[in-house]
Amino acid sequence: MGSIEAIDVEELDALIIGAGFSGVYQLKKLRDEGYKVKMVEAGDNFGGVWYWNRYPGARVDSHAPHYQFSDPDLWKNYQWKQRFPDHNELRDYFKHVAEKWDLRKDTYFNTYITTAIWDEAQRKWIIKARDGRIFKATFFIPHTGISASRSFPDWKGIDKFKGAIFHSSFWPHQDPDWKGKRVAVIGTGSTGVQMSEALSESAGDLVVFQRTPPVALHMRQVNYPDEEEEVPKTELPDFFKALPNGYWGFDFSFVPRTTFQDSEEQRRATYEALYKAGDFTYWLGTYTDMLFSIEANNEAYKFWREKTRARIQDPRLRELLAPEKPPHPFGCKRMPLETRYYEMFNKPNVHLVSMVETPVVEVTETGIRTTEKEWEFDVIVLATGFDAVTGGLTTIDIRGVGGQTIKGKFQERGPTTFCGISVAGFPNMFFSCGPQAPTAFCNGPTCAELQCDWIAGVMNHMRRAGLDAVVADDDSEREWIDHVNAVANASLLPRAKSWYMGDGIPGKRRASMMYLGGVPKYKERLESCAAEGYKGFHFVSVKA
Repeated sequence: MGSIEAIDVEELDALIIGAGFSGVYQLKKLRDEGYKVKMVEAGDNFGGVWYWNRYPGARVDSHAPHYQFSDPDLWKNYQWKQRFPDHNELRDYFKHVAEKWDLRKDTYFNTYITTAIWDEAQRKWIIKARDGRIFKATFFIPHTGISASRSFPDWKGIDKFKGAIFHSSFWPHQDPDWKGKRVAVIGTGSTGVQMSEALSESAGDLVVFQRTPPVALHMRQVNYPDEEEEVPKTELPDFFKALPNGYWGFDFSFVPRTTFQDSEEQRRATYEALYKAGDFTYWLGTYTDMLFSIEANNEAYKFWREKTRARIQDPRLRELLAPEKPPHPFGCKRMPLETRYYEMFNKPNVHLVSMVETPVVEVTETGIRTTEKEWEFDVIVLATGFDAVTGGLTTIDIRGVGGQTIKGKFQERGPTTFCGISVAGFPNMFFSCGPQAPTAFCNGPTCAELQCDWIAGVMNHMRRAGLDAVVADDDSEREWIDHVNAVANASLLPRAKSWYMGDGIPGKRRASMMYLGGVPKYKERLESCAAEGYKGFHFVSVKA
């Protein structure tokens, strides 16, 4: 429903935040289990991040048919148009899901949650929306995802610019007219790469402001003719069943050997095959030691560098975009996919500004001044990302036992979770795609189904046993944090400055946001927790 009449308090078994993959799946799952459940969404339709991501060039980088639910009722009559669907196709998919699962009747759009407070006496969550509505729920399930809190540069004078400024995640529904416009794109992460590619075809002049060169992999895009698919529908049941067994939730895992077990000739042939796949295989389906050994890592970078530099004509740009020395360990920052990013710098209307060589001094009324010159623009586009992974939780005033807040706890100690799905001190609160789970190192729908099924399982356990509150133990939380950090520190990930480690947000504690042990081990941990009576949690009964 697009809007509802204001009510004093709506009592629920569970309130879900976020109408992305996790939210819509959780709503369907809990409703099927007989719970009184609603979902709230700040936007006015389904899609989660894909409701907001509608900038030029926006598309998913998990290739079809991975990026969808496993329910046959959804895929048996659904046809993807592209191997890497764009934002329009993804919103069409969410519309299809919402209709098939009849989700709209239990969804409140244009509803932004500001506070969620645990009432110990009632053992309920009191949840308030910005428009004044109040919900009382036994379970609070903020499926806010990894990209819910936008990040903006704190540049001097940014409020003085007289042209248009857009943030990539808050894009106008009617795309602006770019013809003849002088456009700046700030940022070279996945969003910046996608957007720059698209704008290089439509803007009059494009200037990309780069702090760190994006180490991007070439995307093998495919436009599917009618009835043609990557995986035949007859094979999809087995395909989806196998995904949680893949290290990253995909249908591929590591090459089962280390880099230098192969000869140089064998190694090059392996790299060539992985690179030609045109997806994440070169990054996540490579030798087992690539993310753990700097020597192996340098070999992977060396091959990528050779491939990439051959696409760039200007020697100076070649060094800025694909430097001889790796800017960071290969694959330890988020790797974008691209189709013509490097070639676009061969065009006369596309320029690159290194913010390392010529830092930004200020934004003026007419453009951006660096230490070298002032660039004049009609439009500035901010592809500056998010307070990733934790920001969706910390922007809500969530208060648990004793009034402690999620924001305060995370600021003091870094992200603290048990199994990347709950936080000690916050009873009856669960989330998915958050800190210290596979999250960004997992195909989204794969982990959404895995975590949401587990959440429904613990709720069913409590209902059967007559229990009304559950909270993670402090000791179990500390043990999980130590395990997550031990796995991360055994890898090269901490050597790169990235949002995987909480970097880029002033005041945010540096710690591993991701569990790198792989989806199968994570799944095993959740299953063993449940099999042992949800070991690591403390329950309170109705009679207690």
